[in-house]
Amino acid sequence: MKSVVASLLIGSLAQASWAVPAPPVIDVYKSPTCGCCNKWIDYLKANGFTVRSHDTDNVAEHKVRRGVPSGYGSCHTAEIGGYVVEGHVPAREIKRLLKENPRARGLVVPAMPVGSPGMEAGGRKDPYKVFLVNQRGSVRTYTQY
Repeated sequence: MKSVVASLLIGSLAQASWAVPAPPVIDVYKSPTCGCCNKWIDYLKANGFTVRSHDTDNVAEHKVRRGVPSGYGSCHTAEIGGYVVEGHVPAREIKRLLKENPRARGLVVPAMPVGSPGMEAGGRKDPYKVFLVNQRGSVRTYTQY
């Protein structure tokens, strides 16, 4: 009997060590008619995220609720791991945010820069910055493209 229990325990531990972590779930609040938001959602899925899309006629409500600073908004607001992700933030930066786990509100890409994920326009890529919003609402450059 002891050997059966030991075998089951060892088998369970072995399976747990080989288990693939579930992809991060991101909730996206967007207008039901926004095409670039849908393109950003497809981009996130292609980069390993599980997306729950929420159509709303009042995206601004979610920006206020999550503390997106004035002037740093975009067309959609998302939440993941307790962070806000505003606008067309690249998946690489979201993954970096989750890995580094800073004390912050989250990431923002203001406006809708051409060439950012979901805003592709042929080969055109305008430079843009991804900002980290700290707990008090001030921002600093997290990275730039």
